Amino acid sequence: MAEGNWTRVGEFILMSFSSLPTEIQSLLFLTFLIIYLVTLLGNSLIILVTLTDPMLHSPMYFFLRNLSFLEIGFNLVIVPKMLGTLLARDTTISFLDCAMQMYFFFFFGVAECVLLATMAYDRYVAICNPLHYPVIMNQKTRAKLAVASWFPGFPIATVQTTWLFSFPFCGTNKVNHFFCDSPPVLRLVCADTAMFEIYAIVGTVLVVMIPCLLILCSYLRIAAAILKIPSAKGKHKAFSTCSSHLLVVSLFYVSLSLTYFRPKSNNSPESKKLLSLSYTVVTPMLNPIIYSLRNNEVKNALGRTFHKAFGLRICIP
Repeated sequence: MAEGNWTRVGEFILMSFSSLPTEIQSLLFLTFLIIYLVTLLGNSLIILVTLTDPMLHSPMYFFLRNLSFLEIGFNLVIVPKMLGTLLARDTTISFLDCAMQMYFFFFFGVAECVLLATMAYDRYVAICNPLHYPVIMNQKTRAKLAVASWFPGFPIATVQTTWLFSFPFCGTNKVNHFFCDSPPVLRLVCADTAMFEIYAIVGTVLVVMIPCLLILCSYLRIAAAILKIPSAKGKHKAFSTCSSHLLVVSLFYVSLSLTYFRPKSNNSPESKKLLSLSYTVVTPMLNPIIYSLRNNEVKNALGRTFHKAFGLRICIP
């Protein structure tokens, strides 16, 4: 229904990878389907072993389990619809579904930023205050930190999504992305969005930079503590407890920063799609692999879990 120059949008069209040949889209579908299944399987295994294995009931694995829950949710929000656009060429998404997808994308994205900072704090306490670690990171504190990690996503996602979808849309309803992210949807708005853009930029900087600074401060203190350890073996053991988390943080923040903090002149829609794939699709798959292959406790726990469930003794190198 037209109202002046405005159009009441009932659905959007996700452009996704429609500019690519059909053969390439079919190949992308198979690739993303495999990544999606590996992500669900890997993160589900992390949740299973950290819940059932008594050796993994420490705070570090409690937060790792939260991260795996988060990664599964992140994937469920984005990947199934993307696979549908590639396989069935069903590129339409309703107004409400687009808003819900954006809402949960913001929610899980904010939660991951804060949770990674919480995990860095956990490593800081474990290395810099090892004798007080069980007391400081007791069960009650863990629960509070987990709630504090998940909660900020609710108000931020609510304000940003509600505000954006309260604008009138006009002209084309084609979203040049594979999911309903804020910048491509904002381009379809036919109203003054200056205040919203300021809010979005400030909010993004705060959500990304504050946890990032907390992570940086934690690791500076950790590095100083590790350097004071006299033996090379002790230094290696201390660093190994942080290396997996540090790698996950680097993958997440580098791709996120390149996506949202590059100058617009260097940020074409196609390059942004590729960068978005890294933290929405690839990183959630890599996280359980990184934590399992670089952690002997997780590898041993996986072996014990398979032995109990199937009677198989599996040795993970």
